[in-house]
Amino acid sequence: MLSVTRRTRRSLATAAAALVLAGCATVPARSTVPSSPQAQDELLRTAERTLVVRCLAARDLTLPDTAPAGPPAPAEDRRLQAALFGTGPRELSLTLATGHTVTAHTDGCVAAARQNLYGDQTRWFRAQVTVDNLRAEAQARMKDDPAHRAALDRWTRCAAPPGRPRPERPGPAVAARCERESGLADVRARLEPVELAEVRALRGDQLTTYRQLRTRALRRAAELSAGTTEQKGNDAS
Repeated sequence: MLSVTRRTRRSLATAAAALVLAGCATVPARSTVPSSPQAQDELLRTAERTLVVRCLAARDLTLPDTAPAGPPAPAEDRRLQAALFGTGPRELSLTLATGHTVTAHTDGCVAAARQNLYGDQTRWFRAQVTVDNLRAEAQARMKDDPAHRAALDRWTRCAAPPGRPRPERPGPAVAARCERESGLADVRARLEPVELAEVRALRGDQLTTYRQLRTRALRRAAELSAGTTEQKGNDAS
């Protein structure tokens, strides 16, 4: 199981639900890769779910329904989570330039599905985590810019004026107003594309690996889709 930023933890919390919902999607019956990124993402999600379902079936387990009648028993839920995401120490680890460390299991049905699709789950893990956090890295680099620091100081004074109780987190309306009045929004809009371009150049090797392994996975997913559709046709005849 991954263990990272708050954003990644939220993603993991919905991973099983995403696998269930992917079963409702339709993908091309031919062994071809769709052209649009959205369709490609759907193809990969559906293929991963297919592989996970097969893996769980070998362990006499199934994914829960999208609308179960009631919560599973604690022991059953723990068994399912272990089968999905693995157990014990996490074998994969990557510390990002932002300081966050991402870890993952290499066992479990999700890991097995990704090994099948991408061919090398260790390389895919490193490439995917790096690419998923490019924007976060660019935003972290922005904080070293003097203009950004000055704008952030103005934003802080706007959101929490001296002599008043400092809120733990200003409301959305206050935050948005202060971003405009402090100039922070304009500074971020100017700096982020520059920093993101630099980060992408720095992480060029991982970007290349990401594209290569994703292309491999899309071909494998298309083969799985075609095979599943053919099997359904044979079962119906």
